[in-house]
Amino acid sequence: MGRLFGTDGVRGLANGELTAELALDLSVAAAHVLGEAGAFEGHRPTAVVGRDPRASGEFLEAAVVAGLAGAGVDVLRLGVLPTPAVAHLTDSMGADVGVMLSASHNPMPDNGVKFFSRGGHKLDDAIEDLIEARLREPWQRPTGPGVGRVRDDEAGFETYVAHLVESVPHRLDGLRVVVDCANGAAYRTAPETLRRLGATVIAIHAEPDGLNINDHCGSTHLESLTAAVVEHGADVGIAHDGDADRCLAVDRHGNVVDGDQILAILAVGMKEAGTLANDTVVVTVLSNLGFSLAMQREGIKVEQTKVGDRYVLEAMKAGKLTLGGEQSGHILLLDHATTGDGVLAAAHLLSRMAVTGRSLDDLAGVMTRMPQVQINVRNVDKARADADPTVLAAVQSAAEELGETGRVILRPSGTEPVVRVMVEAPTFEQAQLVADDLASVVEHSLAL
Repeated sequence: MGRLFGTDGVRGLANGELTAELALDLSVAAAHVLGEAGAFEGHRPTAVVGRDPRASGEFLEAAVVAGLAGAGVDVLRLGVLPTPAVAHLTDSMGADVGVMLSASHNPMPDNGVKFFSRGGHKLDDAIEDLIEARLREPWQRPTGPGVGRVRDDEAGFETYVAHLVESVPHRLDGLRVVVDCANGAAYRTAPETLRRLGATVIAIHAEPDGLNINDHCGSTHLESLTAAVVEHGADVGIAHDGDADRCLAVDRHGNVVDGDQILAILAVGMKEAGTLANDTVVVTVLSNLGFSLAMQREGIKVEQTKVGDRYVLEAMKAGKLTLGGEQSGHILLLDHATTGDGVLAAAHLLSRMAVTGRSLDDLAGVMTRMPQVQINVRNVDKARADADPTVLAAVQSAAEELGETGRVILRPSGTEPVVRVMVEAPTFEQAQLVADDLASVVEHSLAL
């Protein structure tokens, strides 16, 4: 069995791999590990628990709350809120533990458990390994007044929205915005935040029923957002994923503006404002080559990490940097948040449009994307992707074919049972051909 924690918490098929029993046991182990690390010294520990609207989040929330309270932790149930809201409230409410139940952009049947430490920070690998190692260990259970108390918190929504509004440097009056909430956790927070900032907001896919999250909508399905922007004559469209830690955009003509382009726009604006620490932005190895070339022209340094917003965050903290993110739309603005925040990123992107008076397509022209093709190869043994000799030889051959004019990256996903193939080349046709060939090798060599 591989490591239980992936790049963003523990995920799996709800009531399949991710059962109520596992959620409860994870919560107990997290309470013990964080308590022994000193988080609970001198006071009765507290935790905040939020979730996205998935139907399975209801029973998983009950399990997590039971585990924490049974371990002597007082629990505040936040209800349905974005992941970054839970991180923010963990900090602002002085909680010792934050827990978010979400599988982000994954399909509805999946779910996940993500922990935050005091201050609203994601756990590092070492702490996650300790939690995993101590699952189901014997322990002395508190009784009587030692058990945790549970209550609902109604103020978290208002606290979070007020924080977002306060962070934005320029109002959005005059902007007409379509927001695709993915029938997810941002169905209230995203429209409300932008309206308070002065934008005219058309919200779509903002009626979650527990079953329709990410269903042909949100940041992984931009077709309906593109159509809505054109239909309503909007200035811009914003798309979030199920837990709203991502933000992608669509310009007034219906063209997609990805995370790299959003980062480029924000980086230039922050450099002008003097808020881009060390004139540096942090991205992953999957960032488009066009981004690096654009930043070089703008006098902005680029630091790269392995894939995963947690690794971007680690590099930002180490360098005391303020901006980083991923092409997928995870944008980290550490002056205002402890983790990636899609609604925050959207508000700051729109603020840049408002303060400059420029359209999104004009601003996005700061960079030219190199043709890039990404293929997710499913139903393969992703654990062998980094060691299979046939696959490694195919990667090497593809890299030699492209030379310095392109890139090849093959990696197992940390959140889904797939192997991801990414190819950049001078033309889309070449990138597609190389990616298809490599994906075929992966499919046959790593078949289950």
